[in-house]
Amino acid sequence: MSGPDRTEPSGTAERDGTRRVLVAGVGNVFLQDDGFGVEAVRRLSVRTPELPPTVELMDAGIRGVHLAYRLLEGYQTLVLVDTVSRGGPPGTLYTIDVGPEPPGAQPRPGPLDTHAMDPATVLALLHDLHAGAGGTLPEEVYVIGCEPRDTDEGMGLSPPVADAVGAAVDLVLDLVRRATSVPQRS
Repeated sequence: MSGPDRTEPSGTAERDGTRRVLVAGVGNVFLQDDGFGVEAVRRLSVRTPELPPTVELMDAGIRGVHLAYRLLEGYQTLVLVDTVSRGGPPGTLYTIDVGPEPPGAQPRPGPLDTHAMDPATVLALLHDLHAGAGGTLPEEVYVIGCEPRDTDEGMGLSPPVADAVGAAVDLVLDLVRRATSVPQRS
């Protein structure tokens, strides 16, 4: 693998009965802790020998529309890695089972800002695209989130968020191992 986008030939997993999983790091590396998801997927990319073969990594960054279209390619499980503000101490990690239905994201008035799409907006767009274009929606959606300390302009993660990246990678590895070992639903 040369970078954080590791892909397998489309359709391989469906033919042999295994589950395709997409792990997408989202966020803006120019807004300090908002780059958490991108950094976690970058670190995960150096541990690819530990990943099941049907797991694909994507550095989605701020390309929410690209991520939504890619999800129509037939993944059974999606794991988003991002910052999540829930009021905990900075660096706190959360594993959120979103489920197959989109969260109640309300579209903002005006044109879609493709560089400011949070996971809820991406999932809502995915369901809209599916309704219009078809494709396959993920059966399972998870967010591995980290409480940010600072999302102002600047490069680099704050110390508590940087310290949480390794544990987040371990959470993702555990989650994808479990997701790929579950038999497909009939």
